[in-house]
Order: sequence, then C-alpha cells, then structure tokens
Amino acid sequence: MACLLRPGEDSHVSFLRIQNLYKTFDRFVAVNRISLEIKEGEFFTLLGSSGCGKTTTLRMIGGLEKPDGGEIYLGEKCLVSASRRIFIKPEKRDMGMVFQSYALWPHMTVYENVSYPLKLRGVNRSDIEKKVDEVLGLMGLTGLDDRPTPALSGGQQQRVALARALVFSPHVLLLDEPLSNLDAQLREEMRRELKALQQRLGITVLFVTHDQIEALSLSDRIAIMKAGQFEQVGAPEEVYYKPATPFVRDFLGKTFLLPGKVLGATEQFINVEVQRHSAAPLTIQRSNATASSSNGFPAVGQPVMVAIRPEQVALWDSLPEGRANMIQADLRAVQFLGDRYEYTVALGSETRVLVSPASQHLKPGDKVFLELKSEGISLWPRET
Repeated sequence: MACLLRPGEDSHVSFLRIQNLYKTFDRFVAVNRISLEIKEGEFFTLLGSSGCGKTTTLRMIGGLEKPDGGEIYLGEKCLVSASRRIFIKPEKRDMGMVFQSYALWPHMTVYENVSYPLKLRGVNRSDIEKKVDEVLGLMGLTGLDDRPTPALSGGQQQRVALARALVFSPHVLLLDEPLSNLDAQLREEMRRELKALQQRLGITVLFVTHDQIEALSLSDRIAIMKAGQFEQVGAPEEVYYKPATPFVRDFLGKTFLLPGKVLGATEQFINVEVQRHSAAPLTIQRSNATASSSNGFPAVGQPVMVAIRPEQVALWDSLPEGRANMIQADLRAVQFLGDRYEYTVALGSETRVLVSPASQHLKPGDKVFLELKSEGISLWPRET
C-alpha cells in the first residue's frame, strides 16, 4: 500500500527521508526516534561502534525490520508508517542491498546469483541476459558467468554481491559493512572502486560502517550514532574538525587533550593556561569554544580541556621565535614508520603520540616544543 505525503508537505525536501524512527528489542531501545534526510545521488554513511543502532536503521529502511514507530519515505512514496500501519515489502522498495557476508547462494553460479532479482521481478529472458552482461562488465566480472561463487576470491564475491544489488537499477543502494571481510590492501582498492562506481552511476547510497577511514573517504555526509541516536550529522571535514560533542571528538581519529584554566576572555579570543607546560597562555579563538553561550562558557577561572588533532601540532627541537601557542614536552620514544616518525611525548605524567615527516628526526630524551596551530584548537568544558 503506497501513500503520498500529506497535504502541505514539501515533496522536494529530500529523496530518502526518515521521521521519528523508533525500534526496540524486548526492553532494549536500538533506535531512539531519529530523523534524517538524504539527497538524491548522495553517498551517506551511518558511522558508529557495534550496538549503536546503525545496522538496525539500515534494515528498517530496507524493509528487513519493522519499526515500532516513525515513518520512512522514498521521494513522495511512503514506505513505512507505524501509526498508519503502512509497510511496503522489501522487494517493492526499489532498493538494492549488500550484506557484510555478501549472502551469495553457494549452489548458484555468478550468472544465477546476479540474475535472481530480475527473475523475481518477472523480467523476460532476453532482457535478463542483456542486463546481467551489462552489470558484470561494469563490475569487471566479464567471463565469470558460469563460475561457482565459492570459487571466487573475496574481492570477486563482493563485486558479485554489488552486481546483484545493482542489476535491477534500484534508486537506493544499501551497504552494510561490505568491506569488512576484505584484507587491508583489497579494502583500500575496493573503497576507491566503490566511490568511483557511485559517482559514475549517480546512485543514492546509504552505507553502514564502524570504520572511520571508510566513512571519511567515501561520504558526502556522515551521521555519527551512539546509543540509537545521532550525535552529529555533517560533511566529513565538519565532523572531524568541528565535532559537536565530546563523543564525536574522541570517536573520530585521535585527539590531543590538555587540561587548562581560563585566564581571560575578549569578544574574539580566550586566554588559557595549560598547567605547568606553557610559558605563556594559549590564545584560542572564541568561535572554537564548543559550548552554548547560554551557560556562560567560558568563564574566567573555569577549568577547560584544550583539544587538537595530532596533525595540527608541529614539533620543534628548540623554541622558535615569533610563534604562539607553544608548550614544552619530553620526547620519550621514537618509531620509524617509513614515510614518517611516530613520537611519544610526555607532558608531566601523561603521554601523547604525534607524527612528523621522516625528514625530521629527533632522539628519545630530547626536550621538545609543541606548536598548537590556532586554527586547529578547540575548547571544551572540563568537569572538576
């Protein structure tokens, strides 16, 4: 049973839209009333650790789970409405799906696996042959039609799963951790191929992963999930460099954290003393203070956390002239990684790891100076 948007609603707001989606398993709330809009042709990723609700969200969109509340729309078509008892079956949603395990039928050949969605839809034999040949060519599988799927490599099996999901020209492609079973080198290769394929086809992709590199490199936008809710939704650069919550800050990449105290503030800048490590206060742009102004943050004397990504920290073997935001540290350990060095520096009783180019070689035991680049610093409240 299909339905249209109710009168007064804008049908051009988004291509795939979920509203107030809710799902429980017994007493456990897996997805807690989330709303989201995805644009046509967008590569959108749900990112989070195991148990955060991302796969359950994907399965509800694909029709493999029924929500306890909320609605799902594809364009103007209502796929799910718990309150109105609307539920479109998975095969009627015009969505292709690739599972983490690929879910290929081992007793079928490549051709039989890929052609199955077309047979299910009653497509005639000649059109099936044409479409299967086309998608196998697109996926680099030409000549493997009669090969049993268990005889394929992991990368080839993934391509077959993608071909099967794409053969009926779906409007949306749902991908549930599709790269996690591949080795590191093949995963990187398939990541590039997947992005190129999505751009070439212009298809809307909803991608689920726990891998930060996959999310940052593939996505137009990312929704970071925790405990069934969205912590932040934004472009990769936005969520990485401008995290909205401490969880997002610490979940994405590595974060260099230093405790401090506010010494003073103007309309544009905040002066922060980093305890025992800096000869002069750090100067931080007020716009980088991550808290609402309504709570009076930051106030003079307030304890804070200074946060910065390791790549925004420059390492010096002596104190340079004319540089701001410098702190002193002890170099404890050095690891050579080929194209770069990994340095473990100590600030009092705590250690931090930094990376520098291979051209800069320092020795353990040296006194070093860390330059915190002003554009990369953010300021957070700290509990005493």
